[in-house]
Amino acid sequence: MSVLENWQQWKSFLGDKVVHAQEGGMEKNKMSEVAFQIGDYLAKNVDPKNEQERVLADLWSVANTEEQHVIANLMVRLTSHDETH
Repeated sequence: MSVLENWQQWKSFLGDKVVHAQEGGMEKNKMSEVAFQIGDYLAKNVDPKNEQERVLADLWSVANTEEQHVIANLMVRLTSHDETH
């Protein structure tokens, strides 16, 4: 099963990446830009595998660039505050 097929696994995977980036000294602005680039790539190239990803993809598709940055920042915050970390 792909990490993209299960929302909790996906959040955990992203959370691990956020923690590693923070521990590696990545600045918050850079982390936000990387999250935006990943979100844009996923929206353009990967079919959502669950309902939560479908909602994110739908929101991304109607958002302007500024709003997409907000979505990316919220995903970073969501995964970095996940109780499993």
